[in-house]
Amino acid sequence: MLLNLLRKPSSAAVSAVNSHLSATLPPLFSTLRRPHPDPFIETQPLTKPSLQTLILTHYHNAKFHNLLQNVVASPTLLLTASHNLRKCTSDSSPPRLSLDSVSTQFFSVQELSFQLNTNSFDVASCCVPIFPDKGKPLVLPNLKLKVVLEAIRIVLEFIYDDRFTTFCYGGRANMGRHTAIRYLQNSVENPSWWFSVKFDDELFGAKHVDKLCLILGEKIEDDALIELIRRLFDCNVVNINLSGNCLARGLPQECALSSIFINVYFDRFDKEVQEIRLKTNKENPKFKENELVQGEDDLSNVFYRPLKIYAVRYLDEILIITSGTKMLTMDLKNRVVKFLERDLDLRVDKMRTVIHSAVFEKIDFMGMELQGVVPSVLRRQITPKAIRARKKYLRQKEVRLLELKNKRERNRKKLGMKLLSHVFKKLKQSNGFKFDFRIENEVRQIFSTWADEVVHEVLKSVDERWEWHRDLSGGDFLSLGRIRDQLPEELIDAYDNFQRQVDKYLKPVKAKRELEEELRRRDEEEEQKYAERTVEDLTKRCIKVDAPLELIRKAIRMVGFTNHMGRPRPISLLMVLEDDDIIKWYAGVGRRFLDFFCCCNNFRKVKIIVGYHLRFSCILTLAEKHEATKGETIRHFTKDLKVGNGGEEVYFPSEREVKMMGDKNLSDPKPVDGALTMALIRLASHEPCHRCITHFCDRNDTIVYRIRLLQKHLNASPLDARNWVPGLGAIHDSLDRKCAPLCSHHISELYMGRLSLQDIDCTSFVDVD
Repeated sequence: MLLNLLRKPSSAAVSAVNSHLSATLPPLFSTLRRPHPDPFIETQPLTKPSLQTLILTHYHNAKFHNLLQNVVASPTLLLTASHNLRKCTSDSSPPRLSLDSVSTQFFSVQELSFQLNTNSFDVASCCVPIFPDKGKPLVLPNLKLKVVLEAIRIVLEFIYDDRFTTFCYGGRANMGRHTAIRYLQNSVENPSWWFSVKFDDELFGAKHVDKLCLILGEKIEDDALIELIRRLFDCNVVNINLSGNCLARGLPQECALSSIFINVYFDRFDKEVQEIRLKTNKENPKFKENELVQGEDDLSNVFYRPLKIYAVRYLDEILIITSGTKMLTMDLKNRVVKFLERDLDLRVDKMRTVIHSAVFEKIDFMGMELQGVVPSVLRRQITPKAIRARKKYLRQKEVRLLELKNKRERNRKKLGMKLLSHVFKKLKQSNGFKFDFRIENEVRQIFSTWADEVVHEVLKSVDERWEWHRDLSGGDFLSLGRIRDQLPEELIDAYDNFQRQVDKYLKPVKAKRELEEELRRRDEEEEQKYAERTVEDLTKRCIKVDAPLELIRKAIRMVGFTNHMGRPRPISLLMVLEDDDIIKWYAGVGRRFLDFFCCCNNFRKVKIIVGYHLRFSCILTLAEKHEATKGETIRHFTKDLKVGNGGEEVYFPSEREVKMMGDKNLSDPKPVDGALTMALIRLASHEPCHRCITHFCDRNDTIVYRIRLLQKHLNASPLDARNWVPGLGAIHDSLDRKCAPLCSHHISELYMGRLSLQDIDCTSFVDVD
């Protein structure tokens, strides 16, 4: 009902919605003008229907009104945002948050709600700058401001998520990186030319923020909310760096609002591309096979390829694919670049935004390599082991057929010997065959009468002649109904018993014939499929997605997993950790590598590279720590690196877990940047107990860990393309050597990669001399 009211807003509809809400919801917080608790405010997080009802109440005249005061400032929405910030893994089940628990232990939700409602919330006071040794400081929001950012994100996601185009990925529910890759692999056919839009490295300036606010103002009429968003950009809490490596990385310098702001800003561009696609599809309709007319002189099949335009945008990465000519793709590229520069005020790097052949050239997109190939390339290659298994199966099939043949001959011989021995025995006992009654005359008369009646009918049809000839010549004439009705019952019973015995001995022969028929049918189906694949390979092309193996090798070599010859080596920085923490750190890096590239076609090679080097580097690190040999370490921890009190916990992913990776992961997988470029070292000194800095964790039994960054340990700069891996993000230098108190559960989650630095309050670091 609410959706129908949304499509046709009117005064009657608005009054109906208000009357419905007054009966189902408590009074909204917009009437509250005091910071003390209100007994009518709901203390539980909002469900999705309740959130939808709350936001739609303020929709009229095709716009949303007073969202900051009536929705964002609602204590229930702030409590919902707090629940979203607290990442709960499957292994933990912490108690649910309530307004009293959050207000008592962290900050006053009622006071924050009152400040947002009265537009007196000070953004600058909630920002904490962290100064590095060199360079600009990093401005991070505290926990209170993070809750406000999450509340704004929830509201904007509800308003805009359903309005985005289908090829808009990133920062959306169930529309992440893996979903975009599946679309490219399954939906894009016959790509001929493509290009990727590259932007100059620039931050969102004042003109971009103004344009973003104008776009938001088209659907939201709330000056207070728009002004709050401006203050977030002015205080550097929200930063959008196009063509950077900080988007969807889980790094602390990344804001949760950046993704949805980028999608809102590029929504006009998406609509423009969608219009181009619809116009092209209308001008180039797709015909069915029966609608294609073949020429008289053309003896080959007719293959029709309609002109198609495909588009995929993952945040600020844009890929346009066409199945037409290069001139058409060039005109499309010029139109796209002109729209981005003129309407969105973005600077496109025209030196890198070039057209590539989809068949003969690879293109980099979302950290992966794309290329158009025939379907046979994507099919799994037959390994030598599979070839040997196939030959073994064929040999076993031949042996089974030979055994069935020998068994049939043996059964025939046994049956014949039994018949001969039985006849010889009766003949010796009775000195000849004797019958109690003679039926020769009766049988002769029956056959004579039957023959006279049947001859005339048989001569009428050729098919009936063949059928009778086959039955009579096969010895099955006693199975005919006309004959059985005229013969004695004793003879019929004896014949049926004899036939059952024959069927019993001839059953293997029948099974052999059925097996031969099944094998022949399968061979025909395989030949037909092979013929169809051959035609498909000549007429169709699809997209192959590969992981950049050289960059992966360079990354594990840069970190120190391997030496300059590519062999595993220990990492001395990790020897101060406990054995469990060392294994968890390696397992967390490996899981993120595999989870990020599990949708690639060469995932098997990624699994071999990552699994082998990380496992043996971990074994060598443990061996060097305990001054033991590699063999002794393997015997103690096993190759699966089992740890725990009973030695049964395995943190490295098993083969079954690797096969299941990506099946249910429709959102963005967390890249390896945060786990690979950071190590948490436990302090040797005993510090006073502090509260765990993970979002809304109330545990005080914490241990202080010091953050060690990779670039500082290697003395390498992320800006140096020769020494740094292209596309690998880096944590800001200001977090190096900062001390973070963490509880035992959350430090394990950080090591395993289930939590990132965005899930902790980086403004609550403790100072340790």
